[in-house]
Amino acid sequence: MAEDVHKNPEVNGSKQPFSTSAKSFSAEDEAALTEALKRCSPATIEAAVKFRRTGDPTPVPTVVIGIIERFAEPDQRARLRGADDDLRLIEDLGIDSLTMMEIVILVEDALQMSINNDELRNLRTLGDIKVFIDCKVRGLPPPKPSRFLPIEHIGAVMPIQPPFLFLNEATIGSSSASAKYKITGDEFFLKGHFKDNPVMPASIMLEAIGQLAVLFLIEGGHGEEGKQADPQTIYFTGCEGVRAHRICKPGDTLTISIKPKRLKMPLATIEGQIRVGQEKAVYVEEITLTYGFRDAIAQPVPVASVSATVTPKAVHSLPAAAARVITPATVSVRPA
Repeated sequence: MAEDVHKNPEVNGSKQPFSTSAKSFSAEDEAALTEALKRCSPATIEAAVKFRRTGDPTPVPTVVIGIIERFAEPDQRARLRGADDDLRLIEDLGIDSLTMMEIVILVEDALQMSINNDELRNLRTLGDIKVFIDCKVRGLPPPKPSRFLPIEHIGAVMPIQPPFLFLNEATIGSSSASAKYKITGDEFFLKGHFKDNPVMPASIMLEAIGQLAVLFLIEGGHGEEGKQADPQTIYFTGCEGVRAHRICKPGDTLTISIKPKRLKMPLATIEGQIRVGQEKAVYVEEITLTYGFRDAIAQPVPVASVSATVTPKAVHSLPAAAARVITPATVSVRPA
């Protein structure tokens, strides 16, 4: 029988992860935990008590989200309820570094774990935190951290360039990627799509998904040892199961996300979607790209000319093409 653990002994000054079972959880322990979480929701307290009593990690995400909600500004708390894993703590919720430390301290106290500053540096999204904490409580090594890529880096590595680049920023993980693109109204194609009624073409949104897939292939580290995807070999070959759910107009910020379904050179098949807030805008069951490898090279350093070319105004008007993805022009959301 596995050794029961409640408050784990400290080793080298760090609390150790919970085991899959827990020691007896006394009434005094429960009272102290309830007091620590008194400004959190009842559901948060209930989930924390269940975890501490049983060691079952299932309720841990509820605890973590509940603690973040307790420190978030009132007008931002609704975004956490049913929020997607791409929700960013700083950019989307406005949580500053001091507030983040308060969140970490309360999570450590509630779940009886230790989180060091080096580990915090890689936690940018709600999904990052949920996966990290889940690994902690299970005693598993955390996954390879996601990498945030600003527009300067994207412009330096992508074969697609302005004015047909539709990624303002991106986060690349080991098994998924996400990006943001704000429709400014200055995009060249909106002048005719439609007359006096600018609507983002669904074919362009499909292109944006494809571009993120291209970036994922280039930056995701999925090549053979010593190899990486060659940007000059990535081309669109087909797509299946496209659905457009929402009209997108100037002022909307598109949240683009992709997950690979199959990666076997020379073909990569990707599932993707775009949301505006919590509303689904476009979904594609499969986008298929063809690609090849080249010898791995050092990461490029963005040069001044790239930064100067991609001005803040231009950043928001950049379109997106899936590494020369030729998307069906007929896929377009036409107003009812």
